[in-house]
Amino acid sequence: MKTIRQILDSKSGPLVTVSPDDAVFKALQVMAEHNVGAVLVVDGDHLLGIFSERDYARKMILFGKSSKETPIREIMTDKVLCVTPDRTVDECMALMTDRHFRHLPVLDGDRRILGVVSIGDVVKETISAQQFLIDELGKYISGSAISEPILPD
Repeated sequence: MKTIRQILDSKSGPLVTVSPDDAVFKALQVMAEHNVGAVLVVDGDHLLGIFSERDYARKMILFGKSSKETPIREIMTDKVLCVTPDRTVDECMALMTDRHFRHLPVLDGDRRILGVVSIGDVVKETISAQQFLIDELGKYISGSAISEPILPD
């Protein structure tokens, strides 16, 4: 089973972050520019929280707040569950499914931010692993069906 480190190694692009003092509108612009559904909220190298499309929908729109005037710190999710890169794809999928979130920051042992994996990343990897298994089983079945029959003397 692949680890989260292997998924991060295969991803391209920069780590997408915003400052806690940035306006929500700026975060939305950054998310649109990078085609992502969430951004990490950081102060230097320190992870303070995460801001997602879900945060925007549930904490801005429903309460009639202005995205150009509201700082991210007011609506970001500040209790962020993170994982280390040695966790498996299956472990992370179970965690994300159980806790109902779509983005999972990855930190190393020194709490340095390594990246973010999305539910899409883990689903894509799961499908790829299952397809590989299906292909290998197909080869095995085909190979055993082609073997020479044992004929009686």
